[in-house]
Amino acid sequence: MTTSTTHAGDTLTRNALTVLQPGFDGTTAVPDWVRRRIGEGLASVSLFGRNVRTAEQVTALTAQLKAERDDLLIAIDEESGDVTRLEVRTGSSYPGNHALGAVDDTALTRDVAADLGRRLAACGINFNWAPSADVNANPDNPVIGVRSFGADPLLVARHTAAYIEGMQSSGVATSAKHFPGHGDTAVDSHHSVPLIDVDRDVLESRDLAPFRAAIAAGTRAVMSAHLLVPALDPENPATVSRRILTGLLREELGYDGLIVTDGMDMHAIAGTYGFERGCVLAIAAGADAICTGGGPSDEGTVLRLRDAFVEAVRSGELSEERLADAAERVRSLANWAVSSRGSGAADRSGGAPDTEIGLVAARRALTVTRGETYAAPVTEAPYVAAFSPVANIAVGDETPWGVSAALERLLPGTESGTYSGDGAGAKALAAAGDRRIVAVVRDAHRHTWMSDAVKTLVSARPDTVVVEMGVPQSAPTGAIHIATRGAARVCGEAAAEAVTGG
Repeated sequence: MTTSTTHAGDTLTRNALTVLQPGFDGTTAVPDWVRRRIGEGLASVSLFGRNVRTAEQVTALTAQLKAERDDLLIAIDEESGDVTRLEVRTGSSYPGNHALGAVDDTALTRDVAADLGRRLAACGINFNWAPSADVNANPDNPVIGVRSFGADPLLVARHTAAYIEGMQSSGVATSAKHFPGHGDTAVDSHHSVPLIDVDRDVLESRDLAPFRAAIAAGTRAVMSAHLLVPALDPENPATVSRRILTGLLREELGYDGLIVTDGMDMHAIAGTYGFERGCVLAIAAGADAICTGGGPSDEGTVLRLRDAFVEAVRSGELSEERLADAAERVRSLANWAVSSRGSGAADRSGGAPDTEIGLVAARRALTVTRGETYAAPVTEAPYVAAFSPVANIAVGDETPWGVSAALERLLPGTESGTYSGDGAGAKALAAAGDRRIVAVVRDAHRHTWMSDAVKTLVSARPDTVVVEMGVPQSAPTGAIHIATRGAARVCGEAAAEAVTGG
């Protein structure tokens, strides 16, 4: 454990703890160190997939946390769609942004977000690191993709606003991300610093439009991105850029809510500045809350960061006023969450979650393209060949995806296999035998081996059904081509219905 250079009761130390949003390990019992630090000023904690088993279990866990501090912010990264923590082991009951953008019904987006918000609130969660307000301008983007509402800035803006209105009507604060826009990059900031090298006019008309809409819709938080945007700041990534967080977001756009960072253990920051120094620089730049718990989840991390803030104030690198302002914004959001709960916001938004709205939305998002021949529905148990890319860190590899489970329920006896790399198509063809093949892909346009596999199957077996569960950038192929625009569980269920003619 780190040796502290501070005293638990002083204001500076409390403020240093208040700006942290750490994670912890465990699903049934809150660690003693978390309880102690809450007593010393920690105002937020974060839940990740490692903390989730069932909704009932999460509710019991958050009840323990709130017994320590009733106004505790309990955050989660629950975008729905491909990025789900609450349903990390089953797949999401709601389609993600790209599917909702394809339907382009803002009332539906608002209703889906409100329903998800009710589910989060029922579990004791009051702060959601969503929605993604990124415009997916680069089809080769490896980390945003179906997490974006689309490539049209105006569409993304109106659905970002609708999502925020819906979720916050349930008493759960939103965090529009990843400011100033993570859509136009082919680099994942989990691994290195992406470069958005466009002029200011493009940023204004494209990337910033959804964030302006988010602010107008009253989003309670905005999440910064670990991006280098030379038109805004030629030297510093957004998360540690005073020009971007204070100059642009606060002063030009007039935003007065909480600014929370993306995960500070991500390599774009930790690998460039060091973990502790990066966090200090972020607060100095204008961030108010530090997301730390995706990777590190121990007491030592919290103590090191607390002490780093205290020492930065004492050395003059970070002003005490800036740290105090950041801490006050965290407390302000916590007060909003308590007042929203107390005023019955969740009840006003419609009561209990709707178990069907996610599937209804997923069905509406489907695009089914049928060839001139062999386009009959699949009526006998098929062979499902899933061509699986390496999952990006935001999505993770714990969450199941595809159509196998849903098809097995509709057509008992369905068999499946997962393939990747060169020769994947030939291997799947050999395993399928004489069964009809359902090929399932995810962003086939970004993976040459995957598109080659589909060509192999369709050439040898023209009755092959292709299900694209990523961004449908490639031309439709196969006897039936189904674009789901996401890999949520409900997207797989909707696709399975379409495969079988339902």
